[in-house]
Amino acid sequence: MARKSTKVAAPHEALADDDPKVALILAAEVAFARDGIDGASLREIAARSGQRNHHAVQYHFGSRAALVQAVFDYRMDQMETARAAMLETALQSDRIDIPGAVTRAIAEAIFLPQIDLIDEHGDNSYAAFLSQYLLRYQGTRFGEFGERIAPHLGKVLRLLRERMSHLPEAAAQRRLVTACFMFLNILIIH
Repeated sequence: MARKSTKVAAPHEALADDDPKVALILAAEVAFARDGIDGASLREIAARSGQRNHHAVQYHFGSRAALVQAVFDYRMDQMETARAAMLETALQSDRIDIPGAVTRAIAEAIFLPQIDLIDEHGDNSYAAFLSQYLLRYQGTRFGEFGERIAPHLGKVLRLLRERMSHLPEAAAQRRLVTACFMFLNILIIH
């Protein structure tokens, strides 16, 4: 049965009102999704986040690269609770002995939390951002997508890698990234 998304704002969006760093992260996500990671204007990101200082990105993050990583980390952290609950449910399920049930649950824990990350315009700008991020970051080890990995996502990826143990590391990584691109592009289009 298909999962129905409620298309509501992602968790913690209200924090943007109180935290200039979160406001910058959320504005950057939308700008990076729309204009590209290298094409987005840092001054426009600062302005859209409500900052009067045009150099707010440099002040808070130091560089474009650090802001890109902050967007990735912020959203990964938001999805951790959902991933933990999904993984726990899957591992305690009485369906654990059904062939493919755990693999499906692992895939769901990787992908489904992203559905609810909707921006202020009702779009899934995180999916567009993440698609560009994955093109930019060429990890060679399975599940390597950045400087750090959220703990529950790391656990889910280790479980998935165990189920792909027959594949060489590079082939397993290519399959994971390809699956991510397919899923992200569906979110971007719809």
